[in-house]
Amino acid sequence: MKKHSLVVDGGAAIALFALRLSLGWLFFYAGITKVFDAGWSAAGYLAGAKTFPALFHWFALPANIGWVNFINEWGLAAVGLALILGWRVKWASFAGAGFMLLYYLPILDFPYPNAHSFIVDEHFIYALLLVFLALSGAGRIYGLDARGVARR
Repeated sequence: MKKHSLVVDGGAAIALFALRLSLGWLFFYAGITKVFDAGWSAAGYLAGAKTFPALFHWFALPANIGWVNFINEWGLAAVGLALILGWRVKWASFAGAGFMLLYYLPILDFPYPNAHSFIVDEHFIYALLLVFLALSGAGRIYGLDARGVARR
């Protein structure tokens, strides 16, 4: 089976690069502000889970919340930095999409993720955009993935 890759040039390449940078900044900023906010914790968000409450309440237990917060804070920052640099974008994008699904599910009171959405909200759209970045080779456009820094 022939492997297909997205061919992008000109304006589309700039748009893909801008999308990668903007999502990278969104993730990096979300993570690094949590790192420097000593009072931040995911416990409240997880405790209010409407979908799979047993799973998300388990994450919020005192025995688990420390590592959950660490992965959340530093994971977001690392995904963002990888996207900004264009380094291992495929894996960073899939990790970011995973984060978005973990943010989407607790607030989903099917079919309403929030008062102004029906099934689809910003977390869902971010996840789809990140999957697109992963599958499009976006790190090869003005990124370190183009320089062979990351082995495939």
